[in-house]
This record gives sequence, C-alpha cells and structure tokens, in this order.
Amino acid sequence: MGKCVEDFTIGDVNESPARTVTESDIVMYSWISGDSNPMHTDAEYAGRSPIGQRIAHGTLGMSIVTGLSARMGDFDGTAIAALGVDEWQFLAPIFIGDTVRLRTTVQDAKITSKPDRGVVVRLMELVNQDDTVVQRGLMKTMAYTRAGMAERAASEPEPAAN
Repeated sequence: MGKCVEDFTIGDVNESPARTVTESDIVMYSWISGDSNPMHTDAEYAGRSPIGQRIAHGTLGMSIVTGLSARMGDFDGTAIAALGVDEWQFLAPIFIGDTVRLRTTVQDAKITSKPDRGVVVRLMELVNQDDTVVQRGLMKTMAYTRAGMAERAASEPEPAAN
C-alpha cells in the first residue's frame, strides 16, 4: 500500500531503481506519439547535429519519470489523480544507453478542504549515470488521507464466504 498525504514529510528525498533507455524505447515512443523528428529517428541526421547523436524525446523522459515514480510505490492504492506538472525543464539530452533514475523531494503535502484527500507536490529529477540532472519539474498528485482510506475500506463489500 502506498502512502497517505500525512505520510509525506517536506524535504524527504527518495530514489527509484534505475533503467536504461534503449533504441527500442525511442522507436516505440516515436511510433506511439507520432513524433518522428530525425533527431530521434535518423542516426545520420543526428550525427551531423550539434549534439552528435540521436536523443530520446523530451516527453519520453517525462514518461519514464512517471514509470519510475510508479515503481517507487509511493501512491500505490492511494493516488486519486495527477493534478499537473509545473516548471518542467529539459536540462540535458538523454542518449540511447543512458541509465536513468528518479530522485524525488517532497515540497508540500497538505490536506484539502475535503478531509478524505490532499495534494502532494514533489520535485522530480531524472538523473543519468553521471549524476547529471537531465530533466526536472514539479508534479502534483491528489491522494487519499488516512481518513479517506479508512472510509474506502469501510465502504468496500465484504468478501463472499465459501
């Protein structure tokens, strides 16, 4: 079970497991998103660019952030909704073969006017194998409070007896 709003402490820092960005990731993301910019899909073109090689889509990096966040389990069963992404920055390219991890820092955690829920704001930093922050921004998540989880548990039907 994930954390409730009250379980987040401002300033807490956590890191996800790492994952390596593959050529397949970029090819599949290009197909799904429809973004076939040659910086992502054409090795010859990208090789002649100032960067010198293909790079992952910026929004693929953001998607990896959400996946790594899910792997951390902070909101397993307690998230209600993603509320937004603010101040997102693409600071450095993500290359095929880079191994990235997510570092989160809790910025805020408050119960809303509805006592069953609150909002958690975390600084999300996607960090590569060289400890370079390649992307960062703030993600806001609405989540249940302990009272909200207790209400949910009380309203769930009892399992059928055999």
